[in-house]
Amino acid sequence: MSALFGLILAGGASTRMKRDKAALTYHGKSQLQWTYELVSDVCAATFVSVRPDQRDETTRAAFPQVVDRQPGIGPIAGISAALAQHPKAAWLIVACDLPFLTRETLEQLIAHRDPNRIATAYRSAHDSLPEPLCAIWEPAAREPLQAYVDAGKQCPRKFLINANTLLLDLPQASALDNINTTDEFDAASKTLHGASPERTAPAGESRSLRVQYFALFREQAGRSEETLDTPAATPGDLYRELQSRYPFKLTREQLKVAINDEFSGWDARLKNGDTIVFIPPVAGG
Repeated sequence: MSALFGLILAGGASTRMKRDKAALTYHGKSQLQWTYELVSDVCAATFVSVRPDQRDETTRAAFPQVVDRQPGIGPIAGISAALAQHPKAAWLIVACDLPFLTRETLEQLIAHRDPNRIATAYRSAHDSLPEPLCAIWEPAAREPLQAYVDAGKQCPRKFLINANTLLLDLPQASALDNINTTDEFDAASKTLHGASPERTAPAGESRSLRVQYFALFREQAGRSEETLDTPAATPGDLYRELQSRYPFKLTREQLKVAINDEFSGWDARLKNGDTIVFIPPVAGG
């Protein structure tokens, strides 16, 4: 079996966050430093993926680096550069914006690694598709991935969907929740620091949530509301659970979600006692 190297993807522009996500602090140190240490504990060697213009940037300069060879095409540039730089190694690819990631999540991925596949990845807790940015990419991925990039394609998830990928269930639904905006950063920081402990359920424990149903959902659920004890940590988790109970066929892209009468994102953290509404399209709109 090929040696396993780690790669922390830190070459993004952080456009939505409006500040460098790698430099954010959730755990008493920069998110890049924290992720690097987490991955280094389970890999033979670990590197940080950077754009050419980031090599000497303060947050990244202290780490061993893999420099993008084709910058401007997103995270797939870092993955393909790593496979090219050390073609005999397998790579544990991890995004730097996953503050809920745990060592147990990485260890389970490694324990179930299949070196005869192109990759081993987790199914997303939100849509069951491959999570390419916490996955093991085998040496055999190098040539087909480069051909994919040369064809003008840039989505690593779509590559894994069409490749010989082993998919695993996530041991903890929130472990791969990525943080992209200032509101998400504030919410994640409060969750990690134990804010409002009387209302916030720890990951993996049940939350008591009130769900209200309107229009099509009320007809399909056969009720206008219900209270659920659920391990769902986000609206995305909750909607997936409800789809297993009721014939809800609408996709997340077709819906809006509100928590306590305020519109929210699908990755917001749910708390005990929250009221959630999934809002279907207005007929004729």
